[in-house]
Amino acid sequence: MDQAPEAAPDSFPTAPHIKVEAVWKSYGDQAGGPRTEVLRGVSLEARPGEFVGLMGASGSGKTTLLNLIGGLDTPDAGHIEVGGRDLRQLADARRSEFRLRNIGFVFQFFNLLPHLSVRENIALPLLFLNRPTGEAYAAAEALAGEVGLADKLDRQIHQLSGGEMQRVALGRALVHRPMALLADEPTGNLDSRTGQMILELIQTLATRHRRTVLMATHDHQAATVADRILHMRDGRIVDD
Repeated sequence: MDQAPEAAPDSFPTAPHIKVEAVWKSYGDQAGGPRTEVLRGVSLEARPGEFVGLMGASGSGKTTLLNLIGGLDTPDAGHIEVGGRDLRQLADARRSEFRLRNIGFVFQFFNLLPHLSVRENIALPLLFLNRPTGEAYAAAEALAGEVGLADKLDRQIHQLSGGEMQRVALGRALVHRPMALLADEPTGNLDSRTGQMILELIQTLATRHRRTVLMATHDHQAATVADRILHMRDGRIVDD
């Protein structure tokens, strides 16, 4: 009997981790003045383990889209589901808790706490989730090893290079085992060689930990690591 064909190595499970349907978002004068449409009917899906790049010029809507998916803001219209949960149906406190448990963030300017050590910065999400300090630090030390910082756990942030700071940020984004990693211009503050190393590290860790990655970037090197690139222009996805 013929064996069933194996799934393609680059295939992904059918149920999406992230699902965005016809999302609109505008900002402007709350007193009824003119508003600027930032997102105009955006739809996309990203599946478990998939690495999706969002490319486009400044002002194209990439960061706004990530903020909505991360539950940092709410859309004017449309639906956003993360792990099957409709974020618009969650009250503010529940949405914040959901974000803390299920989403990791990496930013262009690192957003680390300078008065904390590398170990403490990486452990922060677990400490916010009220995990025992020893457990949180043990998990942080394991992630520090994965991002190449095992020998710098006690360093202060000002003692690190830009690339090392971004490695700390990546460890912090993954230490609580989120289902999705949202990265906003993670190489924008780094030289090209260091940026490529960070991209490859994101790809490696996302694959190893089976995390869905959605990354906004100007960096064309992203095409070498992402499974798929979506191009945005004027608040819309214009091609895939």
